[in-house]
Amino acid sequence: MLNNKEYLNKIFESNKPLIIYKTVGGFDVYTDFNDRIVLNSKNFKSFLNKKCNKLNSKIKELNCYVGFFGYELLCDNINIKLPKQATSNFYPGLVYKPQTLIKIRKNITIKSLLKNFRQKIPTQKIDKYFYENKFNLNLNESQYSNLFRYFSKKIKLGETYQIKICQTYSNKSNIDSVNFFWKLMSINESPESFLMRDKDYSIISCSPETLIKKKNNTIITKPIAGTLNRTKKITTKDAMSFFKKNKKESKEHNMIVDMERNDLSRICKSGSVKISKLKSVEKYRDLYHYVTEIRGKLKTKTSNHDIISAMMPGGSVIGCPKINTLKLLNSREKLNRNIYTGSFGYINSNGDMRFNIIIRSLLNFKKRSEISAASGVVIDSKAKKEYKENYIKAKSLLDLFKI
Repeated sequence: MLNNKEYLNKIFESNKPLIIYKTVGGFDVYTDFNDRIVLNSKNFKSFLNKKCNKLNSKIKELNCYVGFFGYELLCDNINIKLPKQATSNFYPGLVYKPQTLIKIRKNITIKSLLKNFRQKIPTQKIDKYFYENKFNLNLNESQYSNLFRYFSKKIKLGETYQIKICQTYSNKSNIDSVNFFWKLMSINESPESFLMRDKDYSIISCSPETLIKKKNNTIITKPIAGTLNRTKKITTKDAMSFFKKNKKESKEHNMIVDMERNDLSRICKSGSVKISKLKSVEKYRDLYHYVTEIRGKLKTKTSNHDIISAMMPGGSVIGCPKINTLKLLNSREKLNRNIYTGSFGYINSNGDMRFNIIIRSLLNFKKRSEISAASGVVIDSKAKKEYKENYIKAKSLLDLFKI
C-alpha cells in the first residue's frame, strides 16, 4: 500500500481533479469530488444561501464547497451587465464538494470520507505538455496610453477617482499545472496562493490579497493598494518610507480602504467596522505592497449572498467608487476578464468562509494560457509608470515559462 507521500505524488502525476490552497503552515489539497457545480446568474444565489447550508459530512473540514466565482458572474450578481467582449467561453464559476483532504505540513496527513480513497487514482493518458516562451499582449503601450488618457479625463470630470486598467498576456500552451504551481511557490509563495485542476483546464495563482475571512460573526478584509518595485537595495523599511511619503500611493490606498470600510458597513453592525492593522508593508519576490486590515461584526441574519454581494468584485482591483468604475471599465474593455478579479475560496456549511481576489493568476484552457494584471490610475498617475507596473505584477508568472 502507498504511504501518504507516495499517494500524494501519484495524484500530482495523474490528471485527477484537485485543488491546492495555501494555508497557515502549509497547503491543503482537496480531491475526490462528489459534486461539481457550474455557477451562473440563475443558480448563484440559491447555491450560496441553500446548497451550502445543506452539507452534512462526518468530517468537519470536508463540510464545504471550494472553487471560484468569475468576474462576469460577480458583475451579473450586482446587476452590472457586460457588453459583448472577446471571450474563450470559460466557466462563469465552478465549485466542488471534496471527499478527501490532504494536509501538507511538516508531515502529510489525510482525512477522507472514502474507505478506498488510495485506489482512486486515474490512469488515463495525459495530453502532451508544451508551451511557447513568447506572449501576445492585448494592449501594447500605445493602446494602453490611449485608454489611460480616456480614463484620466473621466477622473477629472469626477466620474471616478481611481480605475484599474487590465492587460492580458496570452500564449499557446498546455501546461503541467502542478509542476508550474510548485515552481511558482518556490519563487513567490503568497498567502492566498492556489491551484485548481480539472480535465479541461487549470488555474494557478500567487494572489496576495484576502478579500473575505469570516468566522462566526467576525469578518475581515485586507485591501492592497500601493506597489513598489523590489530591488536588492530596497528594504522593507525603505518601502514603508516610500509609501508614507508618496502622495499618489497614499491617496490610492486611503481611497480603497475607505471603500472597503463602506462595503463592510453594509453588512456589519453599526460602529463595529474598525481598522485592525493600518498601512503595513508586505514583501514579495518582485515588489512590495501596502496593506491595511479591516474587521467588523456581521448583522444578525446576514446571508452568504448578502456578504458576497457587498464585497465582490473586490474594490481594490476595480477602482473607486466601485459601481460607477465597474461600468466605465466594462464599457471600454474589449477582452473578457474570465477569472481575473473574480474570487477563489471556500464556504463551510456553518457559514464560515475564506475568499481571495484572483490576481497574479494563470488560466490554462483550450491549449492557451492567459495572465492578467492591472494597476491603479488616479489623477496624478503617469501612463508609462502604470504600464510598467502591470508587467512587474505579471512577471513571476511570465517567468515560469522561462524556467
